[in-house]
Amino acid sequence: MLSALIWIPLVGAIVIAFLPGKLEETVYRSLAIITASILLVLTIVLGLQFDPTNPHIQFTEYLPWISGLGLNYHLGVDGLSFPLIFLNSLLSLIAIYSSSKTIERSRFYYALILILNSGVAGAFLAQDLLLFFLFYELEIIPLYFLIAIWGGPKRGYAAMKFLLYTAASGFLVLISFLGLVWLSGASTFDYEPLRSHTLPLSTQLILLAPLLIGLAIKIPIFPFHTWLPDAHVEASTPVSVLLAGVLLKLGTYGLLRFGVGLFLDAWTYLAPWLATLAAISALYGASCAIVQKDMKKVVAYSSIAHMAYILLAAAATTRLSITAATFQMVSHGLISALLFLLVGVVYKKTGSRDVDYLRGLLNPQRGLPIIGTLTIMGVMASAGIPGMVGFIAEFLVFRGSFPIFPIQTLFCLIGSGLTAVYFLLMVNRVFFGRLTPELAKIPPVLWSERLPAFVLAIFILVLGIQPGWMVRWNEPQVGLLLTGKPEVALLK
Repeated sequence: MLSALIWIPLVGAIVIAFLPGKLEETVYRSLAIITASILLVLTIVLGLQFDPTNPHIQFTEYLPWISGLGLNYHLGVDGLSFPLIFLNSLLSLIAIYSSSKTIERSRFYYALILILNSGVAGAFLAQDLLLFFLFYELEIIPLYFLIAIWGGPKRGYAAMKFLLYTAASGFLVLISFLGLVWLSGASTFDYEPLRSHTLPLSTQLILLAPLLIGLAIKIPIFPFHTWLPDAHVEASTPVSVLLAGVLLKLGTYGLLRFGVGLFLDAWTYLAPWLATLAAISALYGASCAIVQKDMKKVVAYSSIAHMAYILLAAAATTRLSITAATFQMVSHGLISALLFLLVGVVYKKTGSRDVDYLRGLLNPQRGLPIIGTLTIMGVMASAGIPGMVGFIAEFLVFRGSFPIFPIQTLFCLIGSGLTAVYFLLMVNRVFFGRLTPELAKIPPVLWSERLPAFVLAIFILVLGIQPGWMVRWNEPQVGLLLTGKPEVALLK
C-alpha cells in the first residue's frame, strides 16, 4: 500500500504525459483528479488500518536495491509521518481541482503535480536516509517547472532562486547523511540501525550542522528565507497551496526525524540557540508581513513566522512540544492552503492583490461576501482564535516549550500576537469600507470555486474542536523518538 502511494501518481503522470495532445484539456484534468482521488482514498484506508497505539514503524516494505551503496528500498509509516501523508494527498487533490480548466500545456502541468505528490510521499515514507534524499531532491524538479512555466512576470528569477536554494539544501543534507554512515562505520543507510550508533558529541555537532542549515533553507528559517516570498508571489495559486501546505513540511519533518532522532545529544546541546533562532525568525516574519502591500506576500511572510514555532517546539524536546510540532505542521498546512486559495480567488476576480487598491469586497451585493467571510475565518485561525486548529497548535507549542525556554517562547508569543495585527490590516483594507467604482463589476464566484476552501475550513474547525483525533496518532511515536534522551532532561 505504501508503494502504491508513490507509484500510482508516477504512473498517472506518465499516462497523462503520453496521451494524444489533441484531446480536450478537461480529459487531462479529469485523469489527474481521478488519480489524486484514488491516492486520498488509499490514504484513508491506510489510516483505518493504522494502529495509533503502536509507536513503531508500520506497513514496512523492504527490498534490497544497490548493495554497494548500502541503499535499500525501505518504506514505512508511523504517527509522525502519517498526518503529513494525509495532508499531501488532500492538498494535491485540492490543488488539481482548483487549477484553471483552460491552463496551457495542461498535460505537462498535471503530470508535474502528480510527480510532485509522489516525491513528497516518498520522502515521508522513506526509512532509508539515502532514499529520503532521492525523494527530497525529486520534488525540486517538478516544482521548478511549475513556477518557471506557469508563474507570474518574474517567474524565471523566482524559479531559479528556488532551485539554487533548495539544491544547496539537498547537498547539505546529503553531506550529513554520508558523514553519519562513514563515521559510524555502518554498512547501510537504514534509519533504525543508524539510531543505535552512539557518536561523540563533537562528531554529532559536526554532522548536525550541515543538516540544520540544509533543513533551515527548506522550512525556511531566517536568514535562509529569501527564496520563499519570491516563489509564492510568482507561483500560481495551486502551486502556492502545495508549496506552503506540504513542501515546507519536508524541512520540519526532517528536523524531527533526523535532527532529533539521530543526533539527540548534539540537538540538546544546540537547543537554546535553535530556540533563539526560532524567536528571531518568528518576529522577523511577522514584522515583514505588517508592511507588505501584496496579499500573497502577507501570507508568505506569515508562513515564515508560523514555521518558526515548529523549530521552537522541536528545540524544547519535551513529549508535549514534539507532539505540538507535528500538530503545528498540519495546522499550518491547512490554514496557509486556505488563505492562498482565497487570495487566488480575489486575484482572479479583481485582477489585483494590492491592499491599497482593493476595498469593500465584503459587500453582499456586488463584492465577494462568502470569500471575505472565509478569509476572515482563515486569518482568525492563523491568529490562534479558540475553536480553530491554529489555537490548539500554538497553545500546545507554547505550553510545551515555555518550561524549557521561557524567554524565547515569550518572544514567539509576541510574534503570534502580531499575526492578528498584519492580518487585521489586510482584511480591514481589502474587505471593509465602500466598494470602489473600479470593482463594481466583479464576476460572480462559482460554487465549484468555493468548494476547496469549504473543505479546508471544515478540517480547520473540526480539528480545532476535536484535536485529540489527530494528537492520538503521534503521541506513542514521540515517546520512542525521545528514547535516547537523558531522563533528567525529559523531566524538565
